[in-house]
Amino acid sequence: MASSIFAANIGAPEGPVTLPDGSMYVTEMSHSTLNVTKLDPTGQRHVVRKTGGRPNGLAIDGDGLIWIAEAGLRALICIDPDGREIKRLEGDDRDGQFLFPNDLAFGPDDNLYMTDSGMAVTDFLDGQNFVEGYMDLNWDGRVYEIDPKAMKVVRIIDRKIRFTNGIAFGPDNLLYANASFTGEIYHYDVFSPAPKRQVFGNVLQPDDRPDFKGPDGMKFGMDGRLYCTVYNQKNVTVLDRDGQVAERLPLDGAQPTNLAFSRDGKRMLVTEVSKGQVECIDASCAGFPLYYPKTR
Repeated sequence: MASSIFAANIGAPEGPVTLPDGSMYVTEMSHSTLNVTKLDPTGQRHVVRKTGGRPNGLAIDGDGLIWIAEAGLRALICIDPDGREIKRLEGDDRDGQFLFPNDLAFGPDDNLYMTDSGMAVTDFLDGQNFVEGYMDLNWDGRVYEIDPKAMKVVRIIDRKIRFTNGIAFGPDNLLYANASFTGEIYHYDVFSPAPKRQVFGNVLQPDDRPDFKGPDGMKFGMDGRLYCTVYNQKNVTVLDRDGQVAERLPLDGAQPTNLAFSRDGKRMLVTEVSKGQVECIDASCAGFPLYYPKTR
């Protein structure tokens, strides 16, 4: 697949969301930015809102509102396209404040599903890098179900995951989430009374790199396969319907964080933090349609 650079000089981008006109939203996680940013169809940068925490994952709803997993502020924040805050959720009385809101996906039931990596950012990151001994910390990675209209936590679907990260609904109506430290992709039947964690596959490739590597953001294609960015592995790893590695799509930058399919179905846009860019890869299929419920 041919690749190119859609946008450069972006401050540690994450959370790509593509729009029908060829533009897209991203977050910028670097200390000098901390923005939700819109990139026009030519890749030019326009700041929508400076959150000041550490904005991570994004989703948009059927009203055009932008939902932010704000890891630094430990909150789920909803803003309008002009950057005005509409509402905010920081957790609930039962389980306390969110720890590290990471990524978001709306479901076919109109609820919002969120990964929480399981530890406050100040406890495990030094800038963009993990602190020494991070693997041995007491991780409580979670998968939340949230009612976006009532703005309340419905339930915690799973917890005690070792750095919960990417999240996506598949064409089988199962919810998929991954664990960055183990490389595993899990799936859940969230429409059953008691969803259980099931291992779907693993995206790590064997090598002798000493640095951390692990799955990050992911999306399904219309071919039924799961496309997962793998941080520090310099690729998008593709799992087939049985959870087996089908192919690895090479990237220009080593640290991809997430991806989104273009609305015309011709490209994948991949956020990458080591070079601060959004890469563009020719897609062999369109993305599986996302859900855009009305939340007002």
